Amino acid sequence: MTRNSDIRRNIDGLTIVLFLALAGLGWVNLVSAATGPDGAVEWGLRTLHGKQGLWLVVSLVLGFLILQVEGTFFIRTALLNYGFQLLLCALVLVIGKKVGGARSWFGFGGFGIQPSEFAKMGASLALAWYCSKEGGLNHFGQRFRAAVIVGIPAGLILLQPDAGTVLVFLGFVFAMYREGLSGAVLIVGFAAVVMAVLTILSGAGDLTYPFVGEANGIYRFWILFLVLGAGGIALIRNATLPRYRARITTQAVISTIAALLFSVVMHLALEEVLRPHQRERIQVLFGLEVDNPDADYNIRHAKTAIGSGGWTGMGWRNGPMTGYGFVPEQETDFIFCTWSEEWGLVGSTIFLILFASFILRILFLAERQRSAFTRVYAYSLGGILFMHMLINVGMVLGLAPVIGIPLPFMSYGGSSFMAFALMIAILVRLDAERFSVLR
Repeated sequence: MTRNSDIRRNIDGLTIVLFLALAGLGWVNLVSAATGPDGAVEWGLRTLHGKQGLWLVVSLVLGFLILQVEGTFFIRTALLNYGFQLLLCALVLVIGKKVGGARSWFGFGGFGIQPSEFAKMGASLALAWYCSKEGGLNHFGQRFRAAVIVGIPAGLILLQPDAGTVLVFLGFVFAMYREGLSGAVLIVGFAAVVMAVLTILSGAGDLTYPFVGEANGIYRFWILFLVLGAGGIALIRNATLPRYRARITTQAVISTIAALLFSVVMHLALEEVLRPHQRERIQVLFGLEVDNPDADYNIRHAKTAIGSGGWTGMGWRNGPMTGYGFVPEQETDFIFCTWSEEWGLVGSTIFLILFASFILRILFLAERQRSAFTRVYAYSLGGILFMHMLINVGMVLGLAPVIGIPLPFMSYGGSSFMAFALMIAILVRLDAERFSVLR
């Protein structure tokens, strides 16, 4: 009894308050986004905000029950949870319902469950279990196995296909970096982004080649890259001390070949794997010409809605762009437009500060742990939330391609809300035992 009382006293109230604030603001905003131009609000479980309210209540009840469970339970069942989530992600490819071109839903009457949202929880627990068992990620083998743990669910989700959710899994890099992942990975990641951008821009049109005629411009980029790469390797070789020359030259050659292969694979993926509308979204992001005049429809109307809000906004349920439904997917992927139009730059800034404060609070909880399991789990949760916010807000502002990423606690979606609510409840429970359990 004493132990349970101590744990209840150690529950982090600020984390719960921040979560409830975001959840409450999200539901109020969803009411506005789902309101028609006549201004009348329809109530009931048939409405989006009615369903979201039900998911909110269910999540709070489940979260309360989780707070009654000992933290060791989540450690012992981490791999079981992970395996179950992988099974669901595999089953949805066979018997799932196809929505928006992706087979990613299990349908139950008027409700649906998206396994990919819960797969983030399974991967977080499994990664935390592995890192705590290994004592960090200090060797290549450990880092590779950690990447496999995260990569398997990401690969299953990619098969749905749901490339947006796969990008969110990059948030696990923060947890892996905290546990010993080399900083060189961040340099490689930055180089990959630069290479990706150059590949997209170079492959956007055709060029005239001697003796060949019209062909894709990507070939000129690859030839130029090989020439510059060979020159760079020669300079590195001449500038390196003899005893290091062979090793560093080999590394430079391997890096050049790997970068070229990455560019080739990415170009083939853009041309052969992505669907036409997905390629158009990427091209629009970089200001490239496309044949479809409505390719930037979502972004144009999203920016108009945000701009119409001005400094202080139009007020709740008074936004003309969202009120009349001009913004596509304004209840889900573009929910931030509704908030920005109604509350303006000031309100948007306050919301982003609140969301960022919530993430920082999670990282604060992570750093005060004696438990490696809890620390890795918290960093995984914080990284996932950060990627969601970064991609969604960037998408709405035209700084990222439109790839269908919800804004946690704001966008309509029971699976997303419940998954994050359960993950937060698990973290709060684990944190409450930080003084009594050393694991």
